[in-house]
Amino acid sequence: MGGTAYIDRKHAELRLDGSAIAVYANGERAGVVPLVPLGRLVLIGDLVVHTALIRRLAEHSVDVVFLSGKLQQCRGRLVGRVHRHARLRLRQYELSSGPFALECARALVVRKLAGQLALLNDAAADRPSERTTLLRAADTIASVAEKVPAAASLESLRGFEGGAAAAYFAALTTLFADSLKFDGRTRRPPRDPVNALLSLTYTLIHHEWVRECELIGFDPLIGFYHQLDYGRESLACDLTEPSRPDVDRWIWEVFRQRRFTARDFSADGERPGCYLKKASRGRYYQGYEEWIASRRPAMRAEVEALARSMLDGEDTIPIGEADAADSL
Repeated sequence: MGGTAYIDRKHAELRLDGSAIAVYANGERAGVVPLVPLGRLVLIGDLVVHTALIRRLAEHSVDVVFLSGKLQQCRGRLVGRVHRHARLRLRQYELSSGPFALECARALVVRKLAGQLALLNDAAADRPSERTTLLRAADTIASVAEKVPAAASLESLRGFEGGAAAAYFAALTTLFADSLKFDGRTRRPPRDPVNALLSLTYTLIHHEWVRECELIGFDPLIGFYHQLDYGRESLACDLTEPSRPDVDRWIWEVFRQRRFTARDFSADGERPGCYLKKASRGRYYQGYEEWIASRRPAMRAEVEALARSMLDGEDTIPIGEADAADSL
């Protein structure tokens, strides 16, 4: 499936050197990243990338994600060769509304709520002092989960999910130290260290799902639960939803183990919000790779299973053979 490299060095220059990426800083060679078995390249901040390297990355189907330096927001992607499974995309478009979409959406919400319940129950066992608050939220989510299989529309599903989310994040705040100032989920911008890492990790895992969708032949823009919205990768948003409790659990663990503290984050008056300091980003990306590596095979299996269910038993073109699939 290929590895991932992160390059976070301001004004670095990336050149193609045989079968490797050569990284130069201040005119001096600072390091080398082999192209094999590279599958993902995350570039952070202001860098110079030679066009010869861009061509080679595209030829090798290396997914390149561009993140802004301080804000750590995704600014774009470079996508090489993707799967040519036109029949799968046509089927995806046909099923994007109607009974299949609703059934798929129900399953996604059920899995997400199950993940939230598991986290709250585990946290209640770990934190007796917060047990009452955590189990009360778990009871609310369990009650919501019972209603989901009978949801008659996507709108009602979203209402159930929203109610569960309010109870869930209210309880989640009790798990983090007061010094982190986490009092609920905030996004653009994140206001505290916990939200900063949640937002960054959600961004990265979303683009993991985008890549998996593209590799098998899906159109990431056409979802089942998240409806059409200009520029939004709705299918990747769908698939990200059940992954969110796993992200939440990991973020809780890294703060509980004090791998990150409030000192690893900064905020200034120029740009509102709270962000991971550059000196701490390397530790974050290393930890993220250790956490996500074992999950990638399951992600690949999930999109393959979704494709099979949509094609109703028809054979799909195996991943890895897209370049040879000249006719469908």
